[in-house]
Amino acid sequence: MTDVLRHAQAAIARGSKSFAMASQLFDPVTRDRAMLLYAWCRHTDDVIDGQILGQGRNDDRRPPAERLAEVERLTERALAAQPTGDPAYEALAQVVRETGMPARYPRDLVHGFRIDMEERAFLTFDDTLAYCYHVAGCVGVMMAIVMGVAPDDRATLDRACDLGMAFQLNNIARDVMEDAANGRRYIPDDWLASVNLEPRSFAFPPNRRQLSRLVTRLVNAAEEYEASARFGTPALSWRAAWAVLAAARIYGGIGRKVRDAGPEGLDTRMSTTKPQKLQAVAAALGETLLRRQRWPAPGPARVGLWTMPPG
Repeated sequence: MTDVLRHAQAAIARGSKSFAMASQLFDPVTRDRAMLLYAWCRHTDDVIDGQILGQGRNDDRRPPAERLAEVERLTERALAAQPTGDPAYEALAQVVRETGMPARYPRDLVHGFRIDMEERAFLTFDDTLAYCYHVAGCVGVMMAIVMGVAPDDRATLDRACDLGMAFQLNNIARDVMEDAANGRRYIPDDWLASVNLEPRSFAFPPNRRQLSRLVTRLVNAAEEYEASARFGTPALSWRAAWAVLAAARIYGGIGRKVRDAGPEGLDTRMSTTKPQKLQAVAAALGETLLRRQRWPAPGPARVGLWTMPPG
């Protein structure tokens, strides 16, 4: 085992229990590549946010623009197969080398960091969806390529993007109060206006009921993307499909918990327990065995869903 892979395994073990569990369903080669990709994604996100494995604060006091410049520079070196001196970026380079992953997708993720750094306004839901692509949809695409989908199989990659979009919409719904406390808001202006909320006060306690209605809209939208994503699973090996469907159930379950909790649940960060994760994995196995009958490719048209631009 290489040092780069060992570093990646440590990152996933500490950084995401849900991803770690789902990744165990992959065949060994896919699992290793998924861990390598995760290591780069986790590291770059931590550099931008000044965190360690998504938690707390690290000792990096550089301005955000300087941290982003470092991520851009080292990512470009990795994409060009040039040495970086950092195991997280070497992990990306190895994934790109082994899978033929187009450079646009790692670059799209880095662009998502720029959207956050520049604190761009979210005026409409299309703005929110474009952001979801840049921080999660493109990761779904990269994961599909890691799982063996051809980089030019646009129909399957669109479905993979849908799953990443679903994950991020659920994340926004779950973290709406935490994000507000940190000065971030991903619910668009037009949604706030539809329930008579203002950008500066939408998260105040008297507004919980209206805000809960918007959180419900987010989770409902996430379910639409999750449902669409299932029609991409026939293109995967049965083990990869099992992992994808398990992850969809786990992350979708979090969103549904948030929605079901209503206004009173907004101040509680929802998660799934280990037994609930195991239940999702078991249920996903049954889905996997029937996936070609339930979700035959190419599936229904993705009418009304955000679609990544051609590259």
